[in-house]
Amino acid sequence: MLRNTKGDRSLKDNVMLAASTAFVAGVINVAGLIAFFAFSSNITGHVANLAKHIVSLDLNDITTLVFWLLAFFFGAFLSSYIIKSHKKGSPYRTHSVPIMIEMLVLFGVALYSDLFYHGDPLESEIIIGCILFSMGLQNSVVSIISGGLVKSAHLTGLMTDMGAETAEYLHPKTNDRVVIKHKLYVRCAVFFFHIFGGLVGAYFFYLYKFEVFYAVPLILLVIIYYDLFPLWMHKFMHRFKRTSP
Repeated sequence: MLRNTKGDRSLKDNVMLAASTAFVAGVINVAGLIAFFAFSSNITGHVANLAKHIVSLDLNDITTLVFWLLAFFFGAFLSSYIIKSHKKGSPYRTHSVPIMIEMLVLFGVALYSDLFYHGDPLESEIIIGCILFSMGLQNSVVSIISGGLVKSAHLTGLMTDMGAETAEYLHPKTNDRVVIKHKLYVRCAVFFFHIFGGLVGAYFFYLYKFEVFYAVPLILLVIIYYDLFPLWMHKFMHRFKRTSP
């Protein structure tokens, strides 16, 4: 999922990346909404709220919303900057770094929420800021890896692209429908796994409360090591053949 870049990626690579990261975004968004009363995987609603609070001159809410927007922005900036800085190195290692940072941030969120969170508004604002930072990291890295095809938390643009590409696919003047069909597979994976992640996040939050956040870093760990698993299996089988009589 993380090793191949735009020109070398297969449909399976993109669908797997889209499904796994959209699932993470869905879990985080719904669990964050239930726990902290704010959306935490995208910033569209926060921009609208910012405009409303600017008009009403509510400085506290303006400060909070600006902090959240900057957190998401800085996450996307840092992810892109890391990838650009190590462009000549191993693509897998370069793409893994932002995911590792996201994993550490979300593990910190899980740990603090489970052990120390008392429901203070300032605590909630900072935690949401940390989650938005991690979602900025994720959204940027998956977009760069897939050449802009996958945006795991950007459903407004996703529905726009799905509508336009469905029209193009069905139009009688369209010649090559295979590429468009593959794009639609990826868009559908993002859409359905975002919803599925939301359902899972809500269901398990009601059962286990803040402990559900511990599952998200584990999913990210699977994403990081997914590309290495076939290599490990190959080495294992090679050693097994050498040691067997």
